[in-house]
Amino acid sequence: MPALVLLGAQWGDEGKGKATDLLGGSVDYVVRYQGGNNAGHTVVVGDQKYALHLLPSGILSPGCTPVIGNGVVVDPSVLLSELSGLNERGVDTSKLLISGNAHIITPYNVTVDKVTERFLGKRKIGTTGRGIGPTYADKINRVGIRVQDLYDESILTQKVEAALDVKNQMLTKLYNRRAIAVGQVVEELLGYADKLAPYVADTVLVLNEALEQDKVVLFEGGQGTLLDIDHGTYPFVTSSNPTAGGACTGAGVGPTKISRVIGILKAYTTRVGAGPFPTELFDEDGEALRRIGGERGVTTGRDRRCGWFDAVIARYATRVNGLTDFFLTKLDVLTGWEQIPVCVAYEIDGKRVEELPYSQTDFHHAKPVYEMLPGWNEDISKAKSFSDLPKNAQAYVKALEEMSGAPISAIGVGPGRTETIEINSFL
Repeated sequence: MPALVLLGAQWGDEGKGKATDLLGGSVDYVVRYQGGNNAGHTVVVGDQKYALHLLPSGILSPGCTPVIGNGVVVDPSVLLSELSGLNERGVDTSKLLISGNAHIITPYNVTVDKVTERFLGKRKIGTTGRGIGPTYADKINRVGIRVQDLYDESILTQKVEAALDVKNQMLTKLYNRRAIAVGQVVEELLGYADKLAPYVADTVLVLNEALEQDKVVLFEGGQGTLLDIDHGTYPFVTSSNPTAGGACTGAGVGPTKISRVIGILKAYTTRVGAGPFPTELFDEDGEALRRIGGERGVTTGRDRRCGWFDAVIARYATRVNGLTDFFLTKLDVLTGWEQIPVCVAYEIDGKRVEELPYSQTDFHHAKPVYEMLPGWNEDISKAKSFSDLPKNAQAYVKALEEMSGAPISAIGVGPGRTETIEINSFL
């Protein structure tokens, strides 16, 4: 049962799309198991660049079946637009499968997300405003709309009425907004039913049967470990579980079927949105990382906050995910620095701390303790093997591997699909 989980080991934006796409040609299924169109992947194939928001990266691999699992929240208009854009570029999207149990992001979820974030002012979380959080809240409150509800107008209407009973009170009396009409929402959602119908399936059954037949299934997480609702830097997190355990609940497979868990690490650190970030840079180095690394959110369009590599976070990701391997991305971005700082521990209230503090207050006050590693000036984008890298680049990778607690099995040395050094096979 060759099932692999591939996820972000930092705050997201680590380059999961490239890693997933690299494996996509060797796997039979690629499954998104959580999140929604708040997660973006950039995949470069030849001279073509693809920005994916909701679709699994495997959509670009002809022999692969892409799956949107039950743990994902789906905005139908975004999904159909993304499919249309790929079809126009000659990409075959007919194999896509969508779980009938996945929840729908409704127009009122988007409205609630935007007005709530605005209302919070300085206390805002930094959400994407795409309705993700409110949709997951509806799911937990058992008033959510699922994909399968689009095919029973009576049930759909009842569920929309139940959800809007409360939301309209909030919108009109608290936020001074107009009430949302039930009929308008139902009509819009029903309009997606026929277009989505060819893709809707019992994906839990499909995936488990595939694993029983020794098919290779890759579970692809959105966002990153430090954005996990349970294990991230709460409350500055996403509304789902990008960590490895989320693959089981978000796709409907048991933990005994997972054979490998791969964490994606950027050779430095970035995050989007609010929240603590110990190694964040506000100087020329931070601006250089942002410029050279092209650090702008694929989905949000926001500049990413940039900082040096944080080994404390990497060790934490190894622990909570049970990581077996790392894929280190964007090593090429660090070319040109004489010395490269790496955060090996924190200083909190005068004490050295080598593990991620569980206290939000402590983490907020954490100051990075740096170790300086020698840099390199050679162009590494053409490197095909680890031995092709400059000695200092090799030493940097080995140091990060030792600090992080799992072997680095692949290294990204450029944005292209082929600009990767594979040290150990993931399959």
